[in-house]
Amino acid sequence: MPFDEATTVRRIGGILLDGLEWFLDHIFGAGLDVLADLLGMPMLGYAYMQRAYLAAVCIAVIGPLVGTFLVHREMAMIGDTLAHTAFAGVAVGLFLNSALSLTLSPLLTAFVVAVVTALLVELLVEHAGAYSDTSLAIVLTGGFAVGSILITATDGGIAVGIDAYLFGSLATVSMENVGILVLMSVLVGSLVTLAYRPLLYVTFDATAARAARLNVRLYKHLMVVLTALVVVSAMQIMGVILVAAMLVVPVAAAAQVARSFKQSILLAILAAEFAAIAGVTLSYVYGIAAGGSIVVAAIAVYAVALGFQGLSHRLPTVRRLRSQWPGGTRDELEADGGERE
Repeated sequence: MPFDEATTVRRIGGILLDGLEWFLDHIFGAGLDVLADLLGMPMLGYAYMQRAYLAAVCIAVIGPLVGTFLVHREMAMIGDTLAHTAFAGVAVGLFLNSALSLTLSPLLTAFVVAVVTALLVELLVEHAGAYSDTSLAIVLTGGFAVGSILITATDGGIAVGIDAYLFGSLATVSMENVGILVLMSVLVGSLVTLAYRPLLYVTFDATAARAARLNVRLYKHLMVVLTALVVVSAMQIMGVILVAAMLVVPVAAAAQVARSFKQSILLAILAAEFAAIAGVTLSYVYGIAAGGSIVVAAIAVYAVALGFQGLSHRLPTVRRLRSQWPGGTRDELEADGGERE
């Protein structure tokens, strides 16, 4: 019997989807069913909400995992750039389907466009030097411009199909979307774990990494490609406009309290998980956009972390000032009626 590559791929995909469906029904879903009964929250038992929660949990892992390296490389803007070029990739897929009667997946074309753009962006940043922000801004606006041109080229016929990618939606999170996110979580987590130390060296001191004979260009390319994969994977629930926030905001929150790089990654993931779960819940309860709810929740976590940092910086100052009161502490002065003052 001849080898049929397409049939084999479909079979493997079917097996993976069956496994994911089993996990969602018997493990993750069963756990949420129990929580739904305990907490009196029926929404936790709905199949589409269980898919949305699992997707959000995956986004909250891979976003900060990649974003921590980007933020410490001062490359936070690259996430937004790739998100907008991924929008162009979605528009390319929808345009080809409309104009040529094809059945391409918009996510597939978004993956291709985002990965190619990621490598181009890394090349631009490498050669632009001090003008890297300008290069990123040009790519960002160019990607969005191409997307808008393709939308209007079909008399707005694909505008309806692209709304879900722009703003995100709980209702459009399918089993295939969740499968992509689970697969990306495993892939991104494995690659970052295997390449953690070289990525760390390249992030903080690329010159020393070159001196240690590390392939700096390879690891930089790896990071931007992982960023592109994360952005496209998260697009369906977060939306193009907000997906980059999950690469930056939880990391910024963690940076306020973390004392090491590994701790920063862990705290960023925890902050993102809280924001993702809270955002999905608020989205259902109030009928608002899931992506916007998640990002607002993440910003709230950042505000709390910022306040905690300010408080922790103030306390030593207060203690130092109290110790400098002549003749004793302020408590002693108040107890003495203030006469020592």
